[in-house]
Amino acid sequence: MPVNYHELQDEKVVELPTSYATCSIGYKPESHTLPLKFKAIADAGFEAIELSMPDILTYGKHLNGHEPHEKDYDSLVEIGKEIKTQAEEHHLKILMLQPFANFEGWPRESKERQDAFDRARGWMRIMEAVGTDMLQIGSTDAPSKISSDFDELAADLAELADIFAEKGFRIAYENWCWATHAPGWKDVWNIVQKADRPNIGLCLDTFQSAGGEWGDPTTKSGKVEDLSASALEERWKESLNMLSLHVLPEKIYLLQISDAYKVEPPLEAKTNADGLRPRGQWSHDYRPLPYDGGYLPINDFLHAVLRTGFRGYLSMEVFDEEGQQRCADMGAYAKKAMDSLQKMVSQ
Repeated sequence: MPVNYHELQDEKVVELPTSYATCSIGYKPESHTLPLKFKAIADAGFEAIELSMPDILTYGKHLNGHEPHEKDYDSLVEIGKEIKTQAEEHHLKILMLQPFANFEGWPRESKERQDAFDRARGWMRIMEAVGTDMLQIGSTDAPSKISSDFDELAADLAELADIFAEKGFRIAYENWCWATHAPGWKDVWNIVQKADRPNIGLCLDTFQSAGGEWGDPTTKSGKVEDLSASALEERWKESLNMLSLHVLPEKIYLLQISDAYKVEPPLEAKTNADGLRPRGQWSHDYRPLPYDGGYLPINDFLHAVLRTGFRGYLSMEVFDEEGQQRCADMGAYAKKAMDSLQKMVSQ
């Protein structure tokens, strides 16, 4: 079901469609199967899902007894067809396939660039099989060989968008707050404008922006500490105002929603054994539902996005195994997610 948003200026209530990322519910792969995830999400009233590639791989193991290789696209297409059937049985729209990482910015003749485009073409086949028209691409988190030139990053996305256009597909470009060169919403908006294609837009995220601009998992306060508290708040308000005034609502394809726990003790200010930066570690493991122990100013970001005129999908994308364990089952957790979303929009 949609959530109701009261537009004060026009004194009317509009309904905002809702979605839930499949990677954000269930923590027992052997029993929290994709069909059961679909049931929990649908029963809680969500209208759509973001389909996660790890869930496709795990469901392939459930179907066939072994997990397919991530580049065995023939097998993944057949698994995708089964997933489409399951989604239809639960009356769920597959809003988007995610997360596609490390696409843009590789040297022109490099094997990494060729691999990125080959992977994108393979994922296009899966998109067609599951019946979605949108792919999420996160801003690249890769070594220094990645270009820092936004014109080059935009050119890569534009080239892929032209390939996608042949199928009527879209790209939702998201700022990942630990990314190499485009960690902020202003960065990805700049790149999207430079790419200048009708089928490229933004996937905005309350955590990625509030956690990148305002929060910091490596400090005792949990906030950015390289400027005063008052200066931080002023900078945050200015960023939100810029977003509301300058980002076109039709270029926002969806808004993902989650909060973050304050990490105690703080994370070390270095990459971990997997090469992941602190904000990446934070993103992967410390993102609860709204009103469930987080502390970021995510309501501020939601309402800045709504002030653009955006009235599209609000999608829950959380990563909080402990929070899920506190709930009786996936159904209860999904219902809690819907309640928190309703509360957040009403405020």
